[in-house]
Amino acid sequence: MLWTIASVLKWTTDFFQRKNLDSPKLDAEILLAHVLGKNRVYLYSHFDEPLEKSELASYHESIDRRANGEPVAYITGQKEFFTIPFRVESGVLIPRPETEELVAIVTSRLKNRESIEILDLCTGSGCIALSILKFLPNSKATAIDLSDQAIKIANENSDCLNLQDRIEIIKGDLFEPIDPEKKFDAIVSNPPYIPQKDLENLPIDVRNFEPMLALDGGIDGLDFYRKIAGESKNFLAEDGFVAVEIGIDQSKDVEEIFRRDGFNQIEIRKDLGGIDRVVIARRDW
Repeated sequence: MLWTIASVLKWTTDFFQRKNLDSPKLDAEILLAHVLGKNRVYLYSHFDEPLEKSELASYHESIDRRANGEPVAYITGQKEFFTIPFRVESGVLIPRPETEELVAIVTSRLKNRESIEILDLCTGSGCIALSILKFLPNSKATAIDLSDQAIKIANENSDCLNLQDRIEIIKGDLFEPIDPEKKFDAIVSNPPYIPQKDLENLPIDVRNFEPMLALDGGIDGLDFYRKIAGESKNFLAEDGFVAVEIGIDQSKDVEEIFRRDGFNQIEIRKDLGGIDRVVIARRDW
């Protein structure tokens, strides 16, 4: 049988549907475009193009990996965030579209300031800090993560985006490696926030492939918010603020945590799905 782009995509989409994958057609297209070294538009304009044996073999390997639950981003080695391609690999949290709301809020609040200093805690791939740097040319960032793998990938992404001169990427546990005299205009974070009891109920591609270090938020999912609220006031500039991504139904608890630590100006913002997604906290000085 002669396998063309159209026929192999149809077969793969049907196969992924039988495997109950959430986005079978999209997954099939992204994986084939990656194997061919093209974009998805190319697939539609060359639908009758036959595939070579080597391309079929590589695509078959990708199909097997996806059918076993491995996320598409780990198979292709990248994930777009604000249309920016970020390098990812197993062991580093995959950027999510809902996190773009956090970046949009921070950049909007800082766009009229000069000499902006950002602190990104639990940076992972670096997508938050590096996206902010792209949107705010007068900004610099410090990014912290406890994972060696995350530090490696964040550095690779900073190099790919030519932002290595504007960001310092450091291994450490939250505020621990930061100079206590340094102050930031914004402290941002997408910390681990999944309650431990919910970890086993995560989708298989998240549970089996993404790093628990980036997901496990402690017994109630709020451990990192307590730490961030408790220490961030020591590192904020006088007009600085904290902005954190939160999980579903956590907004009131996170708001209360920040209020207990002296933050008296709290705003909760929703994502495009209408879910409370970002808490912004400031305090009077």
